[in-house]
Amino acid sequence: MRNGHPAFPGALRAAIDKRGISLERLGARLRAMGTPVSTATLSYWQTGRTQPRPTSLAALRNVEQIVGLPQGTLAALLDPPKPRGRAARTRQIVLGTEFFPNVAPVERLLDGLDISQDARLTRLSGHDRIDIGADRGVRSRTSRQVLRAEDDDLDRLVVVHELDLPCAIPPQVRAIRNCGLGRVRVDVEAGLVAAELLFSRPLARNETILIEHGLDVSSPARSTYYERRCRTPVREYLVEVRFDPLALPDRVIRYCTLDEVEKYWPAPLDDDHSAHSVVVDFGPGRCGLRWDWPLS
Repeated sequence: MRNGHPAFPGALRAAIDKRGISLERLGARLRAMGTPVSTATLSYWQTGRTQPRPTSLAALRNVEQIVGLPQGTLAALLDPPKPRGRAARTRQIVLGTEFFPNVAPVERLLDGLDISQDARLTRLSGHDRIDIGADRGVRSRTSRQVLRAEDDDLDRLVVVHELDLPCAIPPQVRAIRNCGLGRVRVDVEAGLVAAELLFSRPLARNETILIEHGLDVSSPARSTYYERRCRTPVREYLVEVRFDPLALPDRVIRYCTLDEVEKYWPAPLDDDHSAHSVVVDFGPGRCGLRWDWPLS
């Protein structure tokens, strides 16, 4: 079974165990061969959290050599690589479950929803706004996206939100602009909600649409971060978090994670008590803001 990459990590893990080599030693050998891969990334490969990208195939060939496998053995177990370019992505179905620490609830939530159109919609821009209340919890989220159709008759987008636990009341999804609400699935225990956003009309190829939706949340949990998990590349993404004047954080950090490598920078509050972060030509990957509250 290759869906979800179970064949590849199992074969890699078995080969490493049989060879009796540690991930640290394997990483050192790869660096010496001119194809460095971090120990964390090797761990993700063998647990199935991620799989090698096309740019890592040279390193994978060296892994095969080090652990004593015939060339191409592991590469043959990978899911088909994601082709480059707009047209090349139009037939792919992108779940993005690798960005969630617990995959099973996400897969259950998406089961039965039509995600087949996701990879045929190019993300031109995205803008998330999160409002934090005086109790330090999330009160609302709004999300605006500009999408371009890479095929005819595309009529929906599936979105997944992760919630701070516990949730006092199931969140309410609102269709705000150029879309209606289709099927909505909520897993309060896992802190997840998935929704179909139905476009106001089907799109023709190369047509663009601006859609906006909101999420009303009632949670006693103190929020400490907001993160967008970009399942597909986005040209521009902006996230802003607005804090209640009565509950301001000590500091805010903006961060991006690509290929398990995180980069971060300070994000000072502006006159509106908001912090923001912008990325360009980003993804797949994670980016967002996190903050520390005063101890009192």
